[in-house]
Amino acid sequence: MATKITMPRLSDTMTEGTVATWLKKVGDKVQEGDILAEIETDKATMEFESFNSGTLLHIGINEGESAPVDSLLAIIGEEGEDISSLLKGGDDKSKDETSKEAEKPSDSKPEDDKKEEDKSEDQKPKSTELPKDVVVVTMPRLSDTMTEGTVATWLKKVGDKVQEGDILAEIETDKATMEFESFNAGTLLAIGIEEGQSAPIDSVLAIIGPEGTDVTGVIEGYKSGNKPSEPKQEKSSDEPTQEAKDSKEDSADDHEEVSQDGKRVFISPLARKIAQEKGINISKIKGSGENGRIVKSDVENYKEEKVDAAQPEKKSDEQQATQTPVKPFVPAGEMHTEEIKNSQMRKTIARRLSESKFTAPHYYLTIEVDMTGAILSRGIINALPETKVSFNDMVIKACAMALKKHPKVNSQWKDDATLIHHHVHMGVAVAVEDGLVVPVLKFADQLSLTQIGAGVRDVAARAKTKKLQPAEMEGSTFTVSNLGMFGISEFTSIINQPNSAILSVGAIEEKPVVKDGQIVVGNTMKVTLACDHRTVDGATGAQFLQTLRQYLENPVTMLA
Repeated sequence: MATKITMPRLSDTMTEGTVATWLKKVGDKVQEGDILAEIETDKATMEFESFNSGTLLHIGINEGESAPVDSLLAIIGEEGEDISSLLKGGDDKSKDETSKEAEKPSDSKPEDDKKEEDKSEDQKPKSTELPKDVVVVTMPRLSDTMTEGTVATWLKKVGDKVQEGDILAEIETDKATMEFESFNAGTLLAIGIEEGQSAPIDSVLAIIGPEGTDVTGVIEGYKSGNKPSEPKQEKSSDEPTQEAKDSKEDSADDHEEVSQDGKRVFISPLARKIAQEKGINISKIKGSGENGRIVKSDVENYKEEKVDAAQPEKKSDEQQATQTPVKPFVPAGEMHTEEIKNSQMRKTIARRLSESKFTAPHYYLTIEVDMTGAILSRGIINALPETKVSFNDMVIKACAMALKKHPKVNSQWKDDATLIHHHVHMGVAVAVEDGLVVPVLKFADQLSLTQIGAGVRDVAARAKTKKLQPAEMEGSTFTVSNLGMFGISEFTSIINQPNSAILSVGAIEEKPVVKDGQIVVGNTMKVTLACDHRTVDGATGAQFLQTLRQYLENPVTMLA
């Protein structure tokens, strides 16, 4: 019997997947455990194996295409099996059942049938048409996990005038309370969800339209499930004239001013562009628009006055040079824009970082660390056989140990509580071709410098080849992001939620420093801590950075 294979959920944050490569084609034999395809998730490209045996009868998502989780990916069954019912979404009633229904004797009389038919017609919801210029505003989806919203406060009441951009209401989602602005102008005719009430996505939130419009039928239609239809658009016999079109184009910016020949000239952008192309001195054109503004037709109808040939006016070379309009140089070239389809990873990065930036109140603390001791210590450690430690490894180790002393930085905000983690799972930001991934070093405080170095090199290499498993990128309690190798001296990062903080590490720079009252050559590094103010207060973040600096400036203390 044929089996439907759906797009799997290969990570906790995955909502859709992209088929990178099919390793089987329609007609191929499939054994349980065979790799069917490589699927790109929001975190990695993973092999997807079959849990069924048979013949691959149908492919529902082609290579390069994306589809939501649980979409039809493939169908596996016996060779030659009819799968039309599966492609339609399910089996229809069998013919036998249909025929039995048809053969059932009817006990009702024709008169009763007529009454039932009339009654049925009365019970049908009457279709309504959305009045002209009336807009139904529905409960918006303000986060990716939002299924319903609660109206916290209405900032407009029925009968109020609404302008585009006005805040209609404050809506409480599953993540935050957000202002919801209107994208339409008119009068607030009805409110569908009262303050304090909750409703699913796409429920009627409000109705906006011309003042006095009766929208009772619209609300009843939505409540009964008979959604009003849009009004039919009728062709108007009053087509706008060419003059009206020109006027509309000209009015793109009524207040634009151009100064030329010492005079102030009011001219529309379209008219100015045509004048430049024709090489016409706009100071000589008389405007017919409001306040003497020059419009398109003025430029097109302008004719340069010719001097009488019988009495030519003699002008000096200097006058001719200053009065002859100079045609502006317009560079010629080919416009070219490349469109690149966003990968699942890119979409997820955009979504998660936007959520973090707009839900967590960020603040930043920066310190400068003397890295002289770290440079000497690293040289001694790397002189040992088969040992390689980077400055980033030393930063990770120092952070892990500092977090054990300041666990409030190693925390997570929840609506009803704050979680203080007493284990340290260190997230390490790694740049890959499609964006950024954050593999996690579990229990980093218990690892030595050499173990941290080996672990970072391993996950970084597998991240770049898309071989990381989703479990290896989950569970971080703190994150380190280092751009020092690119020569960046100082920067700030967006918190990798649900962490409460992230450390941005800059480059080590050789510069003059003051030691014991003397100016000497020193090596310093700036680090910036981004904190979520809901969980980490300023003093707490500052104390963490003080401890971090002590470890980095005296690396031997990390070995104790």
